Amino acid sequence: MKAILITKYGGTEVLQVKEVPNPWPKENEILIKIHAAAINNTDIVFRKGKPFVSRFFTGLLKPKHYIPGDVLAGKVIEIGNNVTRFKIGDYVYGYSTDTFGAYAEYKCLPENSAITIIPENISFEEAAGIVDGGHTALVFLRDKGNINNKQKVLIYGASGSVGTAAIQIANSYGAEVIAVCSTSNIEMVKSLGAKRIIDYTTNEFTLENKKYDIIFDTVAKKSFSQCKNVLSDNGIYLTTFPTPAVLIKQLFQSKEKGKRALFVAAGMKPVAEKIKNLQYLSGLIKSDKLKTIISKKYSMDDIAEAHRYVETGHKKGNIVIKIC
Repeated sequence: MKAILITKYGGTEVLQVKEVPNPWPKENEILIKIHAAAINNTDIVFRKGKPFVSRFFTGLLKPKHYIPGDVLAGKVIEIGNNVTRFKIGDYVYGYSTDTFGAYAEYKCLPENSAITIIPENISFEEAAGIVDGGHTALVFLRDKGNINNKQKVLIYGASGSVGTAAIQIANSYGAEVIAVCSTSNIEMVKSLGAKRIIDYTTNEFTLENKKYDIIFDTVAKKSFSQCKNVLSDNGIYLTTFPTPAVLIKQLFQSKEKGKRALFVAAGMKPVAEKIKNLQYLSGLIKSDKLKTIISKKYSMDDIAEAHRYVETGHKKGNIVIKIC
């Protein structure tokens, strides 16, 4: 099969497209023909081996799993003798976090992996694209933010993979959504249902005389101290990047009332929780309350270009690889 390999850490030059042996499922595994994979920041960290602490998960001196990619969508084409959760022909999407391997034509996964059935009203590309951003946004807003229909929710970085999902998920809870993005993304963000849009190139929301119940910084650009004055009395600041200050505040404030700074490692959630969360996202998709924003699609041969684009930090929505 055709696969993208990384045998050492480095720049985009370490990404190599090669032929490797086809996998075959064990008794408790399913074999997935992958149609699409997503590129997210985890893939960039995996390739670069930076920050160094990430190597405790990916391999100290070199990647322990040569085929990267932890998000996939595809078709089940073979199952092991003991598999009961899926059948041949099922369209599935989700995570392959434990062993990565989504940048390939085929992947074997245990049937109890963090995957579920793809809703009938979306494509493989759309399914792969919504996994990471959708799951992250859901865990932050619902589980940490306790979002409800009486809240004003500000989404910073509203045009990215997490941000575009966060707007829609917040809307599904009936919250009033205020989105922060650049000028070029205003129309796209508006189409997702934000009630108000702040152009960060011309306005600074932290200087306005307005209060928010949740501030969700999806791109880790604003600190808790910067946002504190525009939080309501019991407002919550959420960030996808856990600075030491945020972790300390969370440790001492998580059970108290008042303004709080919170973080959750969404990607480290137990598999059973991830499955339930993906099924919840599927429900939103089926009811047309959640759609995937895809700005670019790449082939496997263009993987280096795709990684360079993601590394700019200015991608809109989601970036996917069309596998087959």
